[in-house]
Amino acid sequence: MPGNILGERFAMMSFGESHGRCLGMVVDGCPAGLPLHESDIQAQLDRRKPGTSVITTQRKEQDKVDIISGTYNGFTTGAPICTLVWNHDQNSADYELIKTNPRPGHADYPAMVKYGGFTDHRGGGRFSGRLTATLVMAGSIAQKLLEYSLGVETTAYTKAIGGIRAQQVDLMVAKKYRYTNDVRCPDLVKAEEMKSAIMRAKREGDSLGGIVECVTTGIPIGIGEPIFSSLESELSKALFSIPAVKAVEFGSGFNGTSLRGSENNDPYFKQDSKVLTTTNNSGGILGGLSNGMPIELRVGFKPASSIAKTQKSINLLTGEQTDLSVPGRHDPCVVPRAPPIVECVVSMVLADLALRGGFIPPILRR
Repeated sequence: MPGNILGERFAMMSFGESHGRCLGMVVDGCPAGLPLHESDIQAQLDRRKPGTSVITTQRKEQDKVDIISGTYNGFTTGAPICTLVWNHDQNSADYELIKTNPRPGHADYPAMVKYGGFTDHRGGGRFSGRLTATLVMAGSIAQKLLEYSLGVETTAYTKAIGGIRAQQVDLMVAKKYRYTNDVRCPDLVKAEEMKSAIMRAKREGDSLGGIVECVTTGIPIGIGEPIFSSLESELSKALFSIPAVKAVEFGSGFNGTSLRGSENNDPYFKQDSKVLTTTNNSGGILGGLSNGMPIELRVGFKPASSIAKTQKSINLLTGEQTDLSVPGRHDPCVVPRAPPIVECVVSMVLADLALRGGFIPPILRR
């Protein structure tokens, strides 16, 4: 399958470049009868868009979405859904240097080699975090589909930045407080520490990484397919498609490797005719299938590679080593803008697997 397409039944194709005319996506496979308006997509785009605080890139983009096709009278028709956002605030001159001096930690050099120098280098082209707007547009539709048809809800928030880790909070608390601060962390004390750390790194011309935690509730039992299309396999593939993601873990994750089986297993019990588990170290997934418990995962983001601090690079014209300080407007930490992206990517995978498994009908009637 081409690299710009994700999914089988709920299939999304992404198009556009960071400094091109527009960004867009096409979703094929969304059932007919889903109430859908631009506002359903715009809410998540607004949470992701740049220039919203002092700790994000100061590139100013409205990211106002237009639904081009696939809806009529406020409902999906079953036809492919195409959406666009237009680019307005590009400054491509900032990227002339990286044509010959690739950024350490960025895809500049392998992309130049793979595409023979024809790749669009402006703003990172197809390798820019700006392309996550296409994931959010498609994922917002998937979120609406899952909530409308199955009552599924996905919530993501910042868990850690620069080694500063939030205390564990109840999901309802996370929903209430995650968007009350610039770093999107529900632990308000740690949120202030995280913001200070980002500002300090920014002043020093550097960047920070971190972790986004994501919880999905209301998932029916049995979503996912055995072996190669397991729920974990499909989610991991999609999450690693988000720029700067370098780690994904489910449930107890790496911490579970230090536990005994008797500690890491999730004992069963019955409550009101439902079979539940007393703990959720499996992260809501067993054998690649949802088990009815919340799906819990964490996504690790590396520090942003475009930094003002001087680093070593190679001048590809002369072959000589050179010093590089990356100009332009860049996020000192991508994590604060990532929660809506993670939510949307998770939702796309869940919608795709739910359609594959017959959990969602081809026509939605209310």
